[in-house]
Amino acid sequence: MTDIFVDGDACPVKDEIYAVGARLGLAVIVVANQRIHVPKDLGVEMIVVEAGPDAADDWIAEEIRESDVVVTADIPLAARCLEVGAFALGTNGREFTSESIGGALATREIKAHVRETGVMTGGPSPLSNRDRSRFSNMLDQVVHRAMRTR
Repeated sequence: MTDIFVDGDACPVKDEIYAVGARLGLAVIVVANQRIHVPKDLGVEMIVVEAGPDAADDWIAEEIRESDVVVTADIPLAARCLEVGAFALGTNGREFTSESIGGALATREIKAHVRETGVMTGGPSPLSNRDRSRFSNMLDQVVHRAMRTR
């Protein structure tokens, strides 16, 4: 069975993930450094890991299996999940693939370098209802693809 793993720290689309997981009858595992309210009646499990910059990422990378799905804004975590044959979706609805992950990692490094030089960069824009709908549709597509490969 395909599971959906959520990098829960600062994930803006948790409700959309819960809805897709419930509709398809899939387990949703939210992993974070602190307890986050999750709906127990929808089959959502909350995993609290120790404090640390990559503790949640490490837990997900160790537990995720081929044909599972991870939702994360963390590009290195997405890369680690792709290595085991899992599917990875950004919180913006962009799917990470083996073809796109190298470019995403390189762009991440360039942006980090720019920030280190003191250039002020804005964070991501708030998600609109249209963005949330697009994310839900993409998650549904990715999960169905993952289920077919299982």
